Amino acid sequence: HNGSGALDRQRASETEGRRAEVCGIARAGRYLVDRGGRKALKKNRMGKKIKKDLEAPPKDVFDPLAIESKKAETAVLMLQSPEEEILAKSCEALYKFAQKGDENKVTLLGLGAVESLSKLICHEAKTVRRNATMVCGIMAAHGDVRKLMQKLDMIPSLIARLAPEEDTVVHEFATLCLAHMANTFTSKARIFEVNGLEHLIRLLGSPDPDVEKNAVECLYLLTQDFQSRIAICEQNTIPPLLELLKSDYPVIQQLSLKTLGSISCEAECRLALKESQALDHLLKILEAKELNDLHVEALLIIANCLEDVDTVQLLQQSGGLKKILTFAETSPLPELQRNAAKAIAKSAHNAESRKIFHEQEAEKVLVELLASDNNGVKAAALQAISALCANVASKDVFSKSGILQIINLLSKDQAEVREAAAFTLADLTTGCPNNAAALLEADRVDALVNLLTDKREGVIANVCTVLINMAAQEPLRIALQSQGVMPALAATLQTDSSLVLRKAIFTAAAFACDAEARTQFRDADGLLHLVKLLRSNHDEVRRNACWAIAVFANDEVTASELYRLGTFDVLQEMNLSTSRRNSFSELAENKLLDNNLSLKYNQKGHLSYGNLIKDRFYDHGRLKPGAKLPSLEELSKQMLNQSRAVLLVNTTVPEPVTPSPPPVEDKPEPNPGRSPSSHSRSASREKAGRNAPSPVDDKQELPSGRSPSQSRSAHKEKSSR
Repeated sequence: HNGSGALDRQRASETEGRRAEVCGIARAGRYLVDRGGRKALKKNRMGKKIKKDLEAPPKDVFDPLAIESKKAETAVLMLQSPEEEILAKSCEALYKFAQKGDENKVTLLGLGAVESLSKLICHEAKTVRRNATMVCGIMAAHGDVRKLMQKLDMIPSLIARLAPEEDTVVHEFATLCLAHMANTFTSKARIFEVNGLEHLIRLLGSPDPDVEKNAVECLYLLTQDFQSRIAICEQNTIPPLLELLKSDYPVIQQLSLKTLGSISCEAECRLALKESQALDHLLKILEAKELNDLHVEALLIIANCLEDVDTVQLLQQSGGLKKILTFAETSPLPELQRNAAKAIAKSAHNAESRKIFHEQEAEKVLVELLASDNNGVKAAALQAISALCANVASKDVFSKSGILQIINLLSKDQAEVREAAAFTLADLTTGCPNNAAALLEADRVDALVNLLTDKREGVIANVCTVLINMAAQEPLRIALQSQGVMPALAATLQTDSSLVLRKAIFTAAAFACDAEARTQFRDADGLLHLVKLLRSNHDEVRRNACWAIAVFANDEVTASELYRLGTFDVLQEMNLSTSRRNSFSELAENKLLDNNLSLKYNQKGHLSYGNLIKDRFYDHGRLKPGAKLPSLEELSKQMLNQSRAVLLVNTTVPEPVTPSPPPVEDKPEPNPGRSPSSHSRSASREKAGRNAPSPVDDKQELPSGRSPSQSRSAHKEKSSR
């Protein structure tokens, strides 16, 4: 349809043979095209001038003056004339001028034509009123003109032109103008205030298809506001909208379906649709192949209606649900298949609906849709599968027949498909270890790790959920660690996305139960990024970071490294704050101290009964305020000073150092006064002194010529040495 709102109009410049002379000015013929391709010539809007016999004018009357103007300015000035014929001709000329393009509309706007027309649409003369309304309908297509019309508050005057006594032409262009203006919220509210809905709904039954089209389009725009949806339902609009589905003109059918789709978002309106047998009308449209251009919109309405369990049960009993599933599986239209999958996803949020879909074998249809060449269909099918996974029986079906296809979709180039596949796998692996193990069996563990560097944050977040589910099984953890999952998670912690950070931190904590994983994370500077996140302004990020630190601080090496990075100071500061502390911040601080007992003793002055002192525990003594506790390595490099000694606990016996045998040429000569056996016993005693033998061994090796007292004194000497 052209700018005037007519369906498939032909202008005079395109069809030279169709011209009608109106008031001496030619106007283009108009015709409509129905589904059968038939054309119906429409009547001329301006009417036919009836020529009368010229009579001599009275002497006191001004003789008619025929003026030919070629400027739009003159026609605009003539809108101020008190003569009806001048006003009618001026409006007609301006209508033709505005019809030629947006530049002309802007010109008329600048000349002040809109202000004059806003008054003329309420003129007492029917012809003037009609022609002025036609000009307004054409000019309203321009945004600046609509703004001025809104400022002049022309909507009440336009609504008044919808009265039954007005001409069909006035109805057509008044509804066209309202349809243009209904794009803004302010205009919608104004139409609603002046009771415009009642007039628009009445015109849905107009004999003129242009009026029907403009009226239903205006209603569709109004239904974008939830307040208007309820009001439309209350005024019994659904029956005339369903009647328009039988129209011969596709654009009217499509607008009617769109309007029904908007109002079906409200539960009250869905009830009214069910009472009006709207689902029967929609199923008939789906079964009619010649109406395939309406199938998508019809299925959207059904999708909204399927949110109600009663509707799902009704369709199941009537066989309509099976028809919809079969239609979705066999339809050649990708958009329709996508809408069918979305309908299942919407309805599957209800447990009873999920059970019904399982009985109708909806899982099989969705798995078939995964093989579609259209990425939108795949993404919608994945969302529906994810929704049905809340039903255990459905999840078992997907575990047997669809999980491998879903895993393969992780490597697709289309980001929407990757995100949907990861989201579905997150649901499939939750509470189902077999599905988590299927990822390892399919040899797609590397694909999951690689997706941690994806540019789409939704993909990373969903992959993290899958990794958390897999981390519950030790073989899967080991396989993921071998693929570098910990360095990848450490790199992910540098993002600015709070969603990704929450998931990545929690995932790293899930793998930190293994010492090797903690080492990999520490070597990748993951602890540094984790400590920085303790100062995040996002509450859940801080909370998850505290939990991760409580898990990572499970060994002395990691706990010492965390202390070196300033974790203890941050946690102390956090626990003193009433707004920043959380349920895990105190746990993280305690874990850090329990695995660094030297620090705990230094800070607390005592240890708990559960703290077991091990080697390398040391008591440094009191620290100055703000000073950090030096490590043993740092203390060992300090020079001896007058400060208090550091007490070290170390029970490990060092390995003896075996001296290398002396060279032969430096071997000392034996003492001639000592026998070889005496020399052997002396060497044996020196060796025994180095190896710290027990008293029992010492007694067994006593020479026969020595007394026990001498032996004890010798043992004391060895011990002191």
